[in-house]
Amino acid sequence: MVPHPETTNHRFDHGQIAISKFKATCLAVLERVRKTGEPILVTRFGQPIARIEPPTQPAKRVKLGGMAGSMTIHGDIVGPISDISDWEAGQDPEDKS
Repeated sequence: MVPHPETTNHRFDHGQIAISKFKATCLAVLERVRKTGEPILVTRFGQPIARIEPPTQPAKRVKLGGMAGSMTIHGDIVGPISDISDWEAGQDPEDKS
């Protein structure tokens, strides 16, 4: 049975916990990180092996239509910007003038 995080007094030396203690109190440690936002370093024989930290806030996703009304259209956006005869692709390859 995992102790409830609010009823258990866990002591961490400067945000560190031994892996054996982490294994025994994993859920309580995770709950503490979630509530405090402070990371916990998991160590084995005094050497760090993992860092438990809360997830970063996901980037705000813009939904389809999220930019609606934020732009203005000036002029014709469908027609060509110049006469087609000015384009290389619009010229007759047989005409060498």
